[in-house]
Amino acid sequence: MASHDLSLRAVPLLALLLAACSGAMASSDPSPSVVVNSGSRGEATAHTLGIPPGHLPPPGSCRVWMPGEPPGHQPPSGDCSRLASRVPPGAWLLYRPATAGRGRGHAKKDKRVVRVTVYGDAGPTILRVFDVATGRLLSEESTR
Repeated sequence: MASHDLSLRAVPLLALLLAACSGAMASSDPSPSVVVNSGSRGEATAHTLGIPPGHLPPPGSCRVWMPGEPPGHQPPSGDCSRLASRVPPGAWLLYRPATAGRGRGHAKKDKRVVRVTVYGDAGPTILRVFDVATGRLLSEESTR
């Protein structure tokens, strides 16, 4: 009988722990240095991009990405100069470089990476670079 009473007391504690865990996952930071296909606009703990490779923009293009939205509900890829002026706060601008630079004075670009610019209320705030094949974060810098 004593073990039955103990298990009944554990049920409310378990429910409280589960509620605390789900609340911790609902952060509002739209940081792309985290897994983004977690179903929320929030931050997780892994340092990977988490966008399915087939949903990244093609090399030389950009795509506005709305964290927390399903991949099939994301806006289409397009011209970077046009899309950069239309990124809402909390969204990201994904960019895939098109070619490797040639000769002096040309910036070397690598189509094996995706550049992710995080937009806040006042425009771009953070630039992060991820490896396309692994989704791993390679570098990060502030845009301000």
